[in-house]
Amino acid sequence: MDVPIVQGTAVPAGGEKYADNVNQQNNMNNQNQDNEFSHLTPSVRPEMQASGYRDVGWAGLFVVHLIVMVAVISVNMGSGAAAAANGNGGVAEPDYSGIYYLVGITAVSTIALGSATLQFMMRYPEELVKGSLVITVALSGVIAILGLMSGQMFAGIMGVVFFAIGVCYAKSVWPRIPFAAANLNTALTAVKANMGVTIIAYGMVLLAFGWSILWFIGVGDSLSSNNTAVVFFLLVSFYWVQQVLSNTVQTTVAGTIGTWWFVPDEASSYWSSAIKDSFGRATTYSFGSICFGSFIVAVVQALRAIAHQARQNEDAQLLVCIIDCILGCIQDILEYINKWAYVYVGLYGFGYIEAGKNVLELFKSKGWDVIIADDLCDRVLFMVSLGIGVFTGIIGLVCTYLNSNLLVAFDLGEATASAGFFVGLVVGFVFCSILMNVVGGAVNTVIVCYAESPAEFQTNHPALAHQMRSAYMQAFPELRL
Repeated sequence: MDVPIVQGTAVPAGGEKYADNVNQQNNMNNQNQDNEFSHLTPSVRPEMQASGYRDVGWAGLFVVHLIVMVAVISVNMGSGAAAAANGNGGVAEPDYSGIYYLVGITAVSTIALGSATLQFMMRYPEELVKGSLVITVALSGVIAILGLMSGQMFAGIMGVVFFAIGVCYAKSVWPRIPFAAANLNTALTAVKANMGVTIIAYGMVLLAFGWSILWFIGVGDSLSSNNTAVVFFLLVSFYWVQQVLSNTVQTTVAGTIGTWWFVPDEASSYWSSAIKDSFGRATTYSFGSICFGSFIVAVVQALRAIAHQARQNEDAQLLVCIIDCILGCIQDILEYINKWAYVYVGLYGFGYIEAGKNVLELFKSKGWDVIIADDLCDRVLFMVSLGIGVFTGIIGLVCTYLNSNLLVAFDLGEATASAGFFVGLVVGFVFCSILMNVVGGAVNTVIVCYAESPAEFQTNHPALAHQMRSAYMQAFPELRL
């Protein structure tokens, strides 16, 4: 069997140790052919790609574009600052310290709550999956009832339709809940063992936040230009950077979780070598692949943004709506491919096209199309993020109620407390979503690794492997592992 090297493992420094570890595992497996896992098929992992930069041209294009944008933003901000200085007239600047305080309090509360929630999710994964599914269906029913009671027949009928669809969906996926719960629990365990990866995620969010502010201040006024090409370029730039930052996190998570799967000793501390090595590779060898896939999605997002602007033209609303619907479907397909492609980029160092092709062929060969189509874990992560967002919204409400001067710079009057709730809700939801996205990336990696190497999982994490296998056989008795 080939040595299962993953992207998160420092191969040059520890390759011999890694190979010895795997050989020992193979010997153990050979000595235990009579156990309940002896029927497992051999690993079907591809070979680790030789060290080298992938999709280099796209990395170069991204860097050049970023230099151009920084130059443009700097010039525009300089001109704007000079104009503001000349037109200021000595008027005092508003005091925004209150909003900074409020955002800080709710952000810290979110991080603390999110980290504590991981332990709760590990104890009750199946209950959370069931609960999120029931809540989603129940909300459709509530919308239907409210729509019919208020006389909004269209909203009521649509609510009834979605409620019926939700009930049918829940009934069809209910037997698969234990497997989704086992998958979620495994991912949570891996993330908890390498919590330092969340630091990278939060760091990327800060970069994304800073980029958004600079972009809006520097070129936001240009969006009203009649030159569609300029607007399109600016929008592509905005979305491209956001996508690159997000996908860098996903690739890092994939490499880290892959190392935890195969060599847990190298991925079992807060700031493990797996995290550092995975992040280093994501920002060097695999950066071009990240830029490539991110660019494709960014182009579609930019086209959709332009389509939304075009809706102001009443004569072409139907056509624009159709175009936007088509673009939305294309974006969903691309994001679905990216979700799995970046797992292979992180694990094995493939280029973007090859990674997407190989990972989808893996699922097809295993007959796992139904498994990867489930969104049960994603539903849980969304509900957790929303719940924590509501809780931090209440914290924001209390803070502004106790000190109404926190948002005095915005002159909100009696709406100050409501604004405090909204700020807390947004901050809590966004920050918790970052943590949950890390868990979501870990879930995707666990699915890929389980499809390829269930035997190694049994060797390194026997308790989790037993839980996963039992749930798998219950949910998919017709699919051989």
